[in-house]
Amino acid sequence: MATGPRSRVPFKRRRDGKTNYRKRLALVKSGKNRVVIRKSLNNILIQIVSSTFEGDKTLITAFSKELRDMGWNFHCGNTPAAYLTGYLCGKKAKELADEFVLDIGLQRSIKGGRNYAALKGFIDAGCKVNVNESIFPPEDRVKGGDISSYYEGLDGSLKEKIFSNYLKNKTDPSKMPGMFEEIKSKIDKL
Repeated sequence: MATGPRSRVPFKRRRDGKTNYRKRLALVKSGKNRVVIRKSLNNILIQIVSSTFEGDKTLITAFSKELRDMGWNFHCGNTPAAYLTGYLCGKKAKELADEFVLDIGLQRSIKGGRNYAALKGFIDAGCKVNVNESIFPPEDRVKGGDISSYYEGLDGSLKEKIFSNYLKNKTDPSKMPGMFEEIKSKIDKL
């Protein structure tokens, strides 16, 4: 790092690669509430955040582990879980504002990825976000049809090897689309 009277040290979050301040400023200047989507390997977190001069305020939070209480026995970090988490957050945020803006932070934007599956669920719940719908994953993938068809196409030894956690928990991956619809109807009743 440069030292001296004329050197300028960037903010620590910029140096660590945690915040892009130009994008953040544009999001804050929009004046709309942000839909913040964060993902890890095992979970999805969606928050509605309002920016003020005092700092950010989290208004609503939906976490993929909340699906467990509704009966979701599958992995909480896959595409169907991301959609359902976005749908849950959208149902909670429906009365909050008319329009939202997407904030995925420094995560890579991948067409058809889990971020956009969560956003699709948020929009399907009745909230408005200005986004091109071509980035959403296909409907079959959102419902878990690709996972169940892949499972059904494997022979016995590969099923036990690849889907060992599902089989250990006594869940059948071929029934994921049916469970998806069941959980979605439970969220509608909230």
